[in-house]
Amino acid sequence: MLLQNRVAVVTGAGAGIGKAGALALAAEGATVIVTDVDGDRAGAVAAEISQAGGQAEAQTLDVTDDAALTACIQHLARRHGRLDVLHSHAGIQIPGALEHVTADQMDASWRLNVRSHFVAVQAAMPTMRAQKRGSIIITASNSGVQYDREMIAYATTKHAVIAMTRQIAVDYARYNVRCNALCPGFVDTSFNTGFEKQMGGRHALEAYVAKAIPMGRWGTPDEIAQSIVFLASDRSSFMTGHALVIDGAESL
Repeated sequence: MLLQNRVAVVTGAGAGIGKAGALALAAEGATVIVTDVDGDRAGAVAAEISQAGGQAEAQTLDVTDDAALTACIQHLARRHGRLDVLHSHAGIQIPGALEHVTADQMDASWRLNVRSHFVAVQAAMPTMRAQKRGSIIITASNSGVQYDREMIAYATTKHAVIAMTRQIAVDYARYNVRCNALCPGFVDTSFNTGFEKQMGGRHALEAYVAKAIPMGRWGTPDEIAQSIVFLASDRSSFMTGHALVIDGAESL
């Protein structure tokens, strides 16, 4: 298995892409710490992994709490004696153009889509640097490589997190710690609520997906999960600072 004997921490892993990624990492042999702001959801994912014969544990974690996020990652690294993979996934989608998004909403978007990743990676880095290996995966979006209409908070923060990912990559490549951004396009999960509301309902969103995405369909969480495994494993050992776009060619 690609990730045998490795330890992986995943934030926002209670549903959608985070859940699919946690399941896929565990299926490749990793011990996965499933974290989510909803502890029941995290527990259900960890139980699913265990029932399938994998190794997992669950933690309730609000990634907007800097102290709790730092303490959680540092504690897990000490307890397991290593930290091989950090998938900092949790995020938020706030729709609206400049005149429709409040400063408080922009702050909330920044706190979850940028600051929480910064804090998580900062907490993980001493362990990874000392062990001279590690794979950090930060979930951005294809909105970080293009400009969505009337999504100023989301597009701004997703562009910013890709820049941060690349800065971390270039600063820590010498320690064999890799940092890449995961950039999914439209994947059929509840995370699309903001886009759906903005576009006028599910039917309108379905029509957009069919027309705007050259492949003419949604992506699936499992398809994104396979890219997470790739970035986490040695199959991407010479890849760092990359924004891996998986969007059916929407951004082209």
